[in-house]
Amino acid sequence: MVLYEDRVNLNVLGQISFLFLHLLLFLIVSKFVKCKNSILCWVLSFVEQDGENMTEDFTIERIGKCTFNSTLDSGVFIDDSEGVLIDATLSGLQKGQLKPYFLEKAGPREKIFFNPEMTRAALVTCGGLCPGLNDVIRAIVMVLWYRYGVREIVGLRYGFEGIIASFNHTPVVLTPELVEDIHKDGGTILGTSRGPQNPALMVDFLLERKINMLFTIGGDGTQRGALAISREIEKRGLAISVIGIPKTIDNDISFTERTFGFETAVAMSQAPINGAHMEAKGVKNGIGIVKLMGRESGFIAVYATLASSDVNLVLIPEMRFSLEKVCAYLKERMSRKMHAVIVVAEGAGQEYVAQKGTDASGNKKLGDIGLFLKTEIIEYFKNRAIPISVKYIDPSYTIRSAPATPDDSVLCFQLSENAVHAAMSGRTGMVVGIWNGHFVHIPMQISVKGRKQIDTSGLLWQSVLDNTGQPRNLA
Repeated sequence: MVLYEDRVNLNVLGQISFLFLHLLLFLIVSKFVKCKNSILCWVLSFVEQDGENMTEDFTIERIGKCTFNSTLDSGVFIDDSEGVLIDATLSGLQKGQLKPYFLEKAGPREKIFFNPEMTRAALVTCGGLCPGLNDVIRAIVMVLWYRYGVREIVGLRYGFEGIIASFNHTPVVLTPELVEDIHKDGGTILGTSRGPQNPALMVDFLLERKINMLFTIGGDGTQRGALAISREIEKRGLAISVIGIPKTIDNDISFTERTFGFETAVAMSQAPINGAHMEAKGVKNGIGIVKLMGRESGFIAVYATLASSDVNLVLIPEMRFSLEKVCAYLKERMSRKMHAVIVVAEGAGQEYVAQKGTDASGNKKLGDIGLFLKTEIIEYFKNRAIPISVKYIDPSYTIRSAPATPDDSVLCFQLSENAVHAAMSGRTGMVVGIWNGHFVHIPMQISVKGRKQIDTSGLLWQSVLDNTGQPRNLA
């Protein structure tokens, strides 16, 4: 007869054996999937059955082991085992996917890789202007200087040109006194440029100047360049950290919910939209057109529309539209309301106005969809003997060059301080972002793999349709 106590012991032994075998198997698998957070991944792997998403590696590269105690007087330190679930929905958890599970959580670490007294940091701003650039520069300098005690910080002039010796752009020595008020102004005190440079020459530059920490502030093109620098550094076996702060006013970086400058763009778009609305209402059959930023993603146009509630038609890069259907909708609206407001993202309708070639950053050159729409709408109504008045407003450069709004300034500081924490702990080849409400580390190769876009079959676009009253299908 087997006693209850014996059965319990056998069950416990069986469970222990199962757990041991599972752990052993997982440790073997983790060797290949590069999951450094072994315990958390192992626990999560219990609920995985299909492995559908085992396609990306979210591991953050590190230069080496952290041996210095952090100089931070902080009440909170983040353990390396902490992560943020990529899919935090109930359905996502029920799938029990093996990988990817999480992004590494950002924040200060108790142990750091770099000795602050021997650290020389550099900052570079690249690409187009965006509200918040000076906020980021200021925050990085202040956190390095006052929180970690780093005293050698330089700003590299005019984008990646500043990391090529032959351009002869003299670096700017950055101190708290120099940067204390720069966040009140738009633009960037370091200047900027577009286009890639030779990674080998840029690494030579960093070596010659004994820079062991580089912060790259820019969009996907900038971070591709930073990734090339990081890979060249790795190939040479050098201890130089490369950390990106994603700058895109279009809010289109993968695996980050919001980028700095986006909220400022949405807020500043309200005055032009209101102006277009007033112009349109001021005459019979008035139409106001506002063109906003958004090369491949229409987030600014969509959020500006929802914030305004005065827009009657939104056109974004993610949707195709027929000119005939757009004009027919406007004609029907004129018969009812005698005015309309259109918001169009700069990348919408490029099949009608696309230009050949690319700019220095490799982006496709865009035709002016706003002027095209104005011309086509006027012609459509003229052919039908319907008098109209069309006003066209393009506030893009006014918005790009403005200082950040308070909420964007807060985001700039938090992104920047987490970028500094990541660099000091020896992480590299990554950008800082927000995911599921937490600041996280994102591998550069993941962040530049594709652009975040609006799902026109999702709830956000449905909100636009509900707000504007425009037809679902304009194609």
